[in-house]
Amino acid sequence: MDVTGATTDCTSGWRPGAPLAALRLRASLYAMLRAFFAARGVLEVETPVLSAAGNTDPNIASLSLDFRGPASAGARRRWLRTSPEFALKRLLAAGVGDCYELGRVFRDGEAGGRHNPEFTMLEWYRLGIDHLQLADEVATLLSEAHALVGRTLRVRDTTYRALYRDAIAIDPFEANDAALREALGDVVLEADGLGRDDWLDLLMTHRIQPTLPVDQLLVVTDYPASQCALARIRPGQPPVAERFEVYIGPLEIANGYHELTDAAEQRRRFASDGAVRKRRGVVSPPQDALLLAALDAGLPACAGVAVGVDRLLMAMTGSASIGDVLAFAFDGA
Repeated sequence: MDVTGATTDCTSGWRPGAPLAALRLRASLYAMLRAFFAARGVLEVETPVLSAAGNTDPNIASLSLDFRGPASAGARRRWLRTSPEFALKRLLAAGVGDCYELGRVFRDGEAGGRHNPEFTMLEWYRLGIDHLQLADEVATLLSEAHALVGRTLRVRDTTYRALYRDAIAIDPFEANDAALREALGDVVLEADGLGRDDWLDLLMTHRIQPTLPVDQLLVVTDYPASQCALARIRPGQPPVAERFEVYIGPLEIANGYHELTDAAEQRRRFASDGAVRKRRGVVSPPQDALLLAALDAGLPACAGVAVGVDRLLMAMTGSASIGDVLAFAFDGA
């Protein structure tokens, strides 16, 4: 019985949400991923799930908990990682070389057809290459994954600017905010507090992604500099973030960067994230001082990417719901 006095039925709903075939496919995919990286000499590593610092990105909400052990163990408040990125970069600065991690990550407030608050992420880093070379490797990996289910993907490369121009006849670098809102058409939403990048993201999710062919692997490069996250910015007219995203059909699968190695710029971006969070009235996790120290020590030139493994399995199986590829989704955990 729950606290309201209602009887909770524990005799139903205990079975896995995904069919056994999907669970077996996940195991086959993991084996393929590990073989892919072993063949290329990329080291598998494991990093902490709990950290004294959190993700400052204003568009990502972190989960946290309080440690009740001895005070000598460190900070009481611990943040569940939203990706293994910061720890992997510390390993890179320490000289580990090309590496990857396949593991669980956590994000608050993300639940629905394509989201689960805990999910599996594959993240890897390659030294001495840029984001375009890494995007090619991502396309190869995703194509090999689809071969497991007898599917072939058609690869298309485009820039962020060309994609918006071709799909909705909007120049994302020059159109004003009013034109961006108008391009949303009959999409109705609360506009208060939305900025330019929010409108661009909404155009992607509501107008562009739904039209992408299911058999297509789309690589999008050269994002607006305002969407650089942890990527380098390439000067020009306009300047662009050396970042890429990969879509299979309408599903966003991967996000990669030619990684920022400048510690001073990283501090500036952390501070900017904190200012945005303060304006929005949301919690701001502590900045990762250990990452900054690693950048001060010297992060080698590299490119990195994160792949949503559950989304990849959705694409491989043609599923419309993330629950179809999880043994137990959030509502049944």
